[in-house]
This record gives sequence, C-alpha cells and structure tokens, in this order.
Amino acid sequence: MGYRGPLPQRLVGRVNACAVALRSSPRWGRLVRRHLTVVTYTGRRSGRTFSTPVGYRRTGGTVMIAVKLPDAKKWWRNFTGAGGPVSLHLDGVDRAGHAVARRDDRGRVTVTVELDS
Repeated sequence: MGYRGPLPQRLVGRVNACAVALRSSPRWGRLVRRHLTVVTYTGRRSGRTFSTPVGYRRTGGTVMIAVKLPDAKKWWRNFTGAGGPVSLHLDGVDRAGHAVARRDDRGRVTVTVELDS
C-alpha cells in the first residue's frame, strides 16, 4: 500500500535542506555523498530549473535512482517517455546526462541516468 496525499511543502523543504547540508558537512559529507546526490533539471511545462537531493546507485556511466513515494513526488515525471537532460553532482563536479523514468507493474519508479562521456 503506497502513500496517498501531498507531502507538506515545508516539511519537504526542511528535509531537502538537511540532506544538502549533510552532503557539505566536513564530518559526514564524504560518507553521505556516496549515496546522495543533487539532481538538477528543467521542468517540462514550467521551463524553470529545479534541484533536489536524491539517493542513487552508480555503476560506471549509469546512475540508478529509486524514487521513494513516487505518487507523492512530481520531479521524476519530467523524465517519462523519451526522458530528458539532467545534471547530477558527482565526485565534486556537475555531470550531464540523459534520464528516463519507468514505473514497474508494482508501482515502483526508477530513474535511469546515462552520463555523458
């Protein structure tokens, strides 16, 4: 059974701010950056640029992002169908790539990013 209903924006903002602060922490940053990155993208409809922290797993030039509570989030919907351009902050630099979001038959959403060479 999945989460139903919107997440309070103030709560989301605070959690995201804490996650980004942990990435920058001299004490915890190195550990956190191995599992948490910041994805930056342009909204399909708004044309605005957004950044949000996400958990990820990387294998070579492919980054997998398992979207938790996908029905309560909208960012991944910018990458449905043919997908779109994205930037991920990895290894201390921004890396461009192409992201595609897919929902499986159990409702889970995975965003796959192929990094540019």
